[in-house]
Amino acid sequence: MKMKKLINCLAVLSLAFGTANDLASQDLSENARAFLNSLSPELRRAAQFPMSDAERENFHFVPLPGRKGPTFHDFDASQKSAALALLRASLSDNGYRKSTEIMGLEEVLIAMGEDYKFPDGSPVRDPLNYHFCIFGEPSPEAAWGWRFEGHHLSLNFTSGKGLLVSSTPSFMGSNPAIVPVGPSRGKQVLKRESTLALDLLGSFSEAQMAKARFSETALKEIVTGRDRDIALLEPMGIGYEELTPTQQAALRELLEVYIGNYIFDFSETFRRKIVDAGLENLYFAWAGGTRWGLPHYYRIQGPMLIIEYDNTQNNANHVHTVVRDLTNDFAEDFLREHYGEEHHD
Repeated sequence: MKMKKLINCLAVLSLAFGTANDLASQDLSENARAFLNSLSPELRRAAQFPMSDAERENFHFVPLPGRKGPTFHDFDASQKSAALALLRASLSDNGYRKSTEIMGLEEVLIAMGEDYKFPDGSPVRDPLNYHFCIFGEPSPEAAWGWRFEGHHLSLNFTSGKGLLVSSTPSFMGSNPAIVPVGPSRGKQVLKRESTLALDLLGSFSEAQMAKARFSETALKEIVTGRDRDIALLEPMGIGYEELTPTQQAALRELLEVYIGNYIFDFSETFRRKIVDAGLENLYFAWAGGTRWGLPHYYRIQGPMLIIEYDNTQNNANHVHTVVRDLTNDFAEDFLREHYGEEHHD
């Protein structure tokens, strides 16, 4: 019942806040302040941290007890609306849809019998157990950030000078990848992340496949994990310039699926950054089976970018995806410059 009320609230907000393009010029600080102002003093203390707090870079995407920040369980109706408005303003239509559908998959897992408990007695599967944290004081001038996190979602945002300057690391997962039972049977939240990559792989010649597929066994998990600092992995797979024009277009389309989760202005900035680093420097790498139902893994990598996709658990029906900006995760590059300017001034 609680989840149904939340879904109704999501639908109303989708209509109220319009499309991603409508949100392009919106300053997230207004939404963040509205959210904070809706909270009781106790909830606000639980939700807000200094910008310099180590919690800002505490990156997780598995079920955990004791995560910081209040959840939907703590909110009344108006607080839920304010929280969801902030999430809605921070993502594209597709990004917001995927996020809310990933939350809804918790109910699917419960229906499938996964009613596990943490040691403290709280449920492991819980569609309302997603946490909101604000870092710093939301302002059009100041640097500040916020995080939305729970099972299979970790979305990290940093704003500065009235702009969204970082939306990575961003993690989205889907368990089950394809819902096998119940009224949502056949639903595939991260469908294009899967099908476009398999289609691209299926277009390869034998020689291209030999370069792209670096292992017959899928990697068990995304390589970058939850590490705060990640080095550029060794480029593996097939290079962009070794693809035909049609295959290059297919790889760009797959790349857009991930870039398209972000709000329009940030997507444009991120896309331009990838292009400036050189599309010719992109690599597509594959490990594991070459069709759905077999464990598989792929990676898109460039000089400043790593995108990973892994589908190995639960009989290859459990997807993890992550986007990392090697130069600006958690706005590292922006904040270095920002605080450098303040020190210089």
